[in-house]
Amino acid sequence: MMWRKRIFFLCALFSVFALSASSQDAADSEAVRPSGVAGPVRKAKAVTAKESADADADTESSAPKTKKSKSTHARSHRARTKSKETPEPPTEYTPEGIPKTTAASVIVVDANNGRILYEKNADQVRVPASTQKLLTALIVAETGFLDRPVTVQSVDTMCEPVKLGIKPGEIYQRMDLLRALLVKSPNDVARCLARDNAGSIEAFAEVMNRRAQQLGAVHSHFVNPNGLPVPGQYSSARDLALIARAAYANPTIRSIVCLPQLVFRYASGRTRELENTNKLLKRLPYCNGMKTGYTDAAGKCLIASGARPGRDVIVVVLGDNSSHVWRDASALLSWGLWM
Repeated sequence: MMWRKRIFFLCALFSVFALSASSQDAADSEAVRPSGVAGPVRKAKAVTAKESADADADTESSAPKTKKSKSTHARSHRARTKSKETPEPPTEYTPEGIPKTTAASVIVVDANNGRILYEKNADQVRVPASTQKLLTALIVAETGFLDRPVTVQSVDTMCEPVKLGIKPGEIYQRMDLLRALLVKSPNDVARCLARDNAGSIEAFAEVMNRRAQQLGAVHSHFVNPNGLPVPGQYSSARDLALIARAAYANPTIRSIVCLPQLVFRYASGRTRELENTNKLLKRLPYCNGMKTGYTDAAGKCLIASGARPGRDVIVVVLGDNSSHVWRDASALLSWGLWM
């Protein structure tokens, strides 16, 4: 009889402990289970301040790693590059309200009548760099037959450093090459168009000098179609403004220099998006062209055009530096349009 009582007592005691533990687990589970989630939930673990800081620092590395796409990597690279750019200093003005510039040579002209609105060292002999490609493009556009095919030759590719990568034997339309020339400024395309137009680079240089003389740019001399530095090649802000006015009046050139970007199709079928080297096209809604240029000898150069109802203005900035050229050209263009 005694052993039966002992067994009963032990069973009762075990039931009490089991019921207590079950009630506690249920309470804990309800306390930490998110709404609508069934099943057992692990109790939250207490985290020290140090562990929390370490977890925050390792959030990216501890997450499942996925391979970044090229576009994401490119965007990240551009963002980092942009953040490192030095902000442009504010523009200062003369007592007459004319923007001050750091460029070596400057001129602002009315594109319609040629009236000079402002000039600084406009006749100073300067290295024009790629701004002279406006003259190359003008001659090609005026020659016409822009739907004619052009076969690339080995001599066309003998240039550095900016190249589009056209290959000997490939065939393109003149118009496609002209667009690429004015938007992205590749030197191999300039040589290809020049050789196609006149038979050789030397013969095309003669055409360039003859056309410059006709336009009144009598203090310039050109040796190649792309502006790469070579002895005996020079121009001035005034001469380049005369050339730019003729280019501005050409509807084919006007339709190209205003393009922020274009898609170029290679002979192989591969396509490439070319972004215009003229940053003002995206910065100023009234900017509609025209051509950039840079070499170590020339410094930063820019021919910019803009329009508003009743007025068209061309600005030539030569021998500037990277931190000022866009600011100087923007200020002069705005001043010329609303003076």
